[in-house]
Amino acid sequence: MNFVPHDRIETGPARIRAAARAVSRRAAERADALDREGGFPAEDIAHAHATGLLAAPLPVALGGGGLDAPEMAPALADLLAQIGRGSLALGRLYEGHVNALALVVRYAEPAVAERLAGDACDGHLFGVWNTQPQAGGLTLEEADGAATLRGVKSFASGAGSVTRPLVTARRPDGRQQMMVVDLEAGTRADLSGWRAQGMRASHSGILDFTGLPADPGGFVGGPDAYFAEPHFSGGAWRFAAVQLGGVEAVFDALRDHLGQTGRGGDPHQAARLGEAAIAVETARLFVTQAARLASDPEADPARVIAYVNLTRLAVERAGLDVLERTQRSVGLSGFLAPHPLERLTRDLATYLRQPGPDRALTSAAAHVLADARPADLLWRDPAEPFIPEVPADR
Repeated sequence: MNFVPHDRIETGPARIRAAARAVSRRAAERADALDREGGFPAEDIAHAHATGLLAAPLPVALGGGGLDAPEMAPALADLLAQIGRGSLALGRLYEGHVNALALVVRYAEPAVAERLAGDACDGHLFGVWNTQPQAGGLTLEEADGAATLRGVKSFASGAGSVTRPLVTARRPDGRQQMMVVDLEAGTRADLSGWRAQGMRASHSGILDFTGLPADPGGFVGGPDAYFAEPHFSGGAWRFAAVQLGGVEAVFDALRDHLGQTGRGGDPHQAARLGEAAIAVETARLFVTQAARLASDPEADPARVIAYVNLTRLAVERAGLDVLERTQRSVGLSGFLAPHPLERLTRDLATYLRQPGPDRALTSAAAHVLADARPADLLWRDPAEPFIPEVPADR
């Protein structure tokens, strides 16, 4: 397929939506074939680059589509959900790319941000790799006036294909330094341990950085900037948006199955479909509001973190509810390839497993408990005036 270079395509919101639909549609067509050992959505990533989606998260001044602007947060949420609807493996990779560019734009020095933005516009795939084993994690070592890297990152989605990973490395003083490392595709990756039930095409593996130079020209922000709140916890809304797309894909497959088999009129099937529709819309409303709140520079950080944590759990719950109702409605055939649900449900069940769900829930609950506002004002825009209740006898 011949793609038009992204710099020849308009990058307004309408064009970005159209590009997302096109990439999602083609990704969905290829997803089953890539659901195997060694499968990777390379064509989909090339398509995303050609349509401008790799550059879209960047500011317009850096050659992007301006999706970094706070008012564009709902559009970015829709984009992430659209990609996830076509392929959760591609959605996971694209969300990592978006996350990395957001960190670059927020924390990098202007010259560093400009260089890395140019790499994104040229088609380099970015990612955020922070997970590492307790022993052998990534460290930054200094000797003879030069800094090098030693150690690995694990569960690195896109390992071997992400050529601009944003990583954290422990400095000699114990703090973590965020940096973007230039990698050559197809090198240093060990994918032998990635034998996942779902998300097989995400190529999550181990990447060994030992011996690579730690170029200060790739440093992003100061020590421990990666963990600065509310962005560290608040950014979780982006993977929830991708998950939402996966939930919607399962829901659509359920509805198609009921229509094709003529079973949608059964009251029990109709009830399950209705409950699934409620779950999907609940997840969408949470994601949209979380995107708005997390992108508002005036929002109370504690409120952002709490709401995004609730969003994580709301989307997870919606996904589990839709999976349960879908599998009960479709029965054994949905577990057998080539039924569309066989892969969709495996991918969604796998991607819903995000770290620290219990901590996210109890942390949000603690915030709610400490907030004196009534329920209808818990998540209001902080700019809105707080109007105290007036006694009924006045």
